[in-house]
Amino acid sequence: MFKNIFKNKSNMTTENTEFDQELDDATLETNANGEQLIIEELSVEEQLTQDLAKEKDKFLRLFAEFENYKRRTAKERIELFKTANQEVLLAMLPVLDDFDRAIVEISKSEDESLVKGVELIHEKLKGTLVAKGLEQVEVSVGDSFNADFAEAITQIPAPSEDMKGKIIDVLEKGYKLGDKIIRFPKVVTGS
Repeated sequence: MFKNIFKNKSNMTTENTEFDQELDDATLETNANGEQLIIEELSVEEQLTQDLAKEKDKFLRLFAEFENYKRRTAKERIELFKTANQEVLLAMLPVLDDFDRAIVEISKSEDESLVKGVELIHEKLKGTLVAKGLEQVEVSVGDSFNADFAEAITQIPAPSEDMKGKIIDVLEKGYKLGDKIIRFPKVVTGS
């Protein structure tokens, strides 16, 4: 409002006291040309309004950050519960492998009650592990080899042309817990 009205504060007259009061509420600033410009100071209300807007913005940012933190920790907690059994299940996998091998060998015997008893124990152990979230990674002989789902132990010459790049033999079963593979199946591939 008062910009460029007066080039110098010394030009003011003492007759206009109302104008003097307004000048007392303003500050003088020198521009690049050396002229003095009158800049109005912010009123108390305007200053409080600006401060309130800054604090409100700060609060909204802090609130959004806190909400993101809550979502992230809830997601991490769910993941932790899903994979809390991972170490125990990994320790049990060799026992499950031994049971698989034992069933193959015991089924060669002629003692039906022995075979049936070992199969019952095997199924009970397998059922308990499945109830805790363990799933077998399905790979079989003849499937195309995919390094994302299986670990190639060795390559051998393919018995036929159509078996090149495919799984020839599964040496060890793979397992996953939820969507995460905790042990990759170990396979032999054809080259």
